[in-house]
Amino acid sequence: MAPAEPKPTIRYEDFDKVDIRVGTILAVEDVPRSQKLVRLTVDFGDRQRTILVGMRGERADPRGDLIGRQSLFVVNLEPRKMAGEISEGMLLDLGYRDGIVPALALPERPVPPGTRAG
Repeated sequence: MAPAEPKPTIRYEDFDKVDIRVGTILAVEDVPRSQKLVRLTVDFGDRQRTILVGMRGERADPRGDLIGRQSLFVVNLEPRKMAGEISEGMLLDLGYRDGIVPALALPERPVPPGTRAG
């Protein structure tokens, strides 16, 4: 499969508005009113957040695969209501939009929760 075309160019100032941070996944639970969503409890150092992710069915054992792992999250999106629950950010994963099984965007080594990207 060929890579997708790049999106239109944006100014650095626009990109700099996106707050991407490392979070440590503490818990993974199914969202009862959804066929696809899981609820992540994520530690960002000074706070924990609930992040809803549409990954149910993508992994045989999401709890075993994700608990204790670090990944990148967008933390300054407006909270979004999904399946009756509020999501306080977005997990950055790789591959979903390209039709492949998604993979987490991971730091190469452990870093303190809440560490900013960029």
